[in-house]
Amino acid sequence: MFTHYPRAALLAVAMLPALAAAAPLTLDQALDLAVQRSEAAHAARAGVASATETARAAGQLPDPMLRVGVENLPITGGDRFSTTRESMTMKRIGIAQEWVSADKRAARQATADAMVNRESVSVQATAAQVRTQTALAYLDVYFAGEALKLATQTEHHVHEELEAAKGRLWSAATNSQEVLALTSARGVAEDDSADVLQQERGARVALERWVGVPADDLAAPVGLPNVGEESYVANHPAVLAAQRDIEVARQEAAVAAANRKPNWSWEVSYGQRTGYSDMVSVGVSIPLPVAPAQRQDRDTAAKLALVDKAEANLAEASRAATAEFRTLASDAQRLTDRVERYQAAVVAPARQRTVVTLAGYRSNQVSLVTLFEARRAEVETQRKLLSLKRDLAKVQAQLAFKPLLAGGAP
Repeated sequence: MFTHYPRAALLAVAMLPALAAAAPLTLDQALDLAVQRSEAAHAARAGVASATETARAAGQLPDPMLRVGVENLPITGGDRFSTTRESMTMKRIGIAQEWVSADKRAARQATADAMVNRESVSVQATAAQVRTQTALAYLDVYFAGEALKLATQTEHHVHEELEAAKGRLWSAATNSQEVLALTSARGVAEDDSADVLQQERGARVALERWVGVPADDLAAPVGLPNVGEESYVANHPAVLAAQRDIEVARQEAAVAAANRKPNWSWEVSYGQRTGYSDMVSVGVSIPLPVAPAQRQDRDTAAKLALVDKAEANLAEASRAATAEFRTLASDAQRLTDRVERYQAAVVAPARQRTVVTLAGYRSNQVSLVTLFEARRAEVETQRKLLSLKRDLAKVQAQLAFKPLLAGGAP
């Protein structure tokens, strides 16, 4: 029944050796692993299987009824409880069948099929949610790792400069204040590295919750697809779910309208009498809707009201998806502009300052502390730029993975 799940498990097991090897884990591999091992996706697929099985029986006739009984059994007098002495006593066996018209069965089948379609959207929406959360966790780990490299670089710089300052102290080329300043800076750098390392480890735990395997090395995220507003809104999970709700509501309204005409039932029975002729009975039961305006029409009106409700929900979902896209697109554009501006106006001058300061140090015109401050300032600008790039990538990931685009289903 659940053919995707064993296949997914085999895929995950097959990928474990590759993930444990030197090759870094890519974003696409992480997304595939997360979707295939997701219990939420498994539950959604089980919902589809349930709806599919229900749909297979929706268009069938009700089961026939076997009827067995004794008619006109005496309960007083000398013949009481005897089935053979009284001529009117008859043992009867028969079969009855409620007849549902082809139109009603077709309406019920259409409703069941609509429910299958709604559950199918749930599967895709769950997979999209898993992909989105996995992508965000992946980006957190990747950029935390890059930030850790920068923090380690600062720690390395201050260690080198402290050792150089200590050497110059013995030769009286520097003073103890410079050594103390660099010693304090080393403590700050080590604490900063420890803090970033802890953040990186926490991000890895969050990613492992989705992919199920340790990810020691991650490839740089590339190739996030660009999605336009029309495609984003049309394929938004809430919009697609609302569309399927409308379909289900309309089909249920059609079933209610068809129920205005009652179902007939027919029965055939065979009666046996002792010493007398056996008998066959044939009958038809026809419900009489004595007040359809107060019963059947009310049911139909209730279902039609649910159609209006579903259509209003669709309109609201479309508005919300449009606003969501425009907000994310605006954030993406703003962050893109900030990244470009920060690179040109902050990072590049900081790098030039380091080059100039290093040249001054080599010519004994600036101190080691000044050189360290220039290097640290440059690393801080790079970390700020890295933070902006991370925020931009996370916004782009939401734009890319929230909608249910082709190929997104598990």
